Amino acid sequence: MRVNVISDVHGNTADLAAAGTGADALICLGDLVLFLDYADHSRGIFPELFGVENAHRLVALRTARRFEEARDFGRELWAGIGADPATAIEGAVRRQYADMFAVLPTPTYATYGNVDIPSLWPEFAQAGTTVLDGERVELGGRVFGFVGGGLTTPMRTPYEISDEEYAAKVEALGEVDVLCSHIPPDLPDLTYDTVARRFERGSRALLDAIRRTRPRYALFGHVHQPLARRMRVGNTECVNVGHFASTGRPWAMEW
Repeated sequence: MRVNVISDVHGNTADLAAAGTGADALICLGDLVLFLDYADHSRGIFPELFGVENAHRLVALRTARRFEEARDFGRELWAGIGADPATAIEGAVRRQYADMFAVLPTPTYATYGNVDIPSLWPEFAQAGTTVLDGERVELGGRVFGFVGGGLTTPMRTPYEISDEEYAAKVEALGEVDVLCSHIPPDLPDLTYDTVARRFERGSRALLDAIRRTRPRYALFGHVHQPLARRMRVGNTECVNVGHFASTGRPWAMEW
């Protein structure tokens, strides 16, 4: 049995079409949407609406962790074009989802990232795609548990939830062989982004579950350039499956 695992697609539809090649199934750990590419400021919903120069400024403010100024800047831009932000963003996300869900192979097992909009997924997920969040599935004799979304941050991305709600989803899984999530367990080596030079939020509930139930693997994404891509916690191999938007390559697991 071989499963290909990806995370942080961020609009990379071209490579997504081949992500399941050679595998019995594809697992996607979320973040399909590309709002703004921090490496190429010409890509994403924001520059489509407001141009590259404004994207440069927004990235600079966010990188400096000046989040309130970034939000004020965004409000000024929306007022300038006279559009409703929610309507405009949802329309752009719908277009991205239509392209990406159309190329997902069968079968695909997917959960949400923190920048995804879960309410839209039923509209685009086709028959071969199973969406799981706080749920389990058996593949090749192994039990995979899925936890979607992220925890609350000053960025206020679309699918951030409270620590308590997130922990409840982790608890609902019980013991699994492979624990799949968008965000990593809360360990410094796994949550620190070496390019952004900051810690992203990891989950203490995931870490506690790993120590308590000892799955074979814990798979995740979210941190694009982590200090450590793999590390062992007890019997569990913790693996950041990679920033698919930039690499275009899945991480493969065989047994």
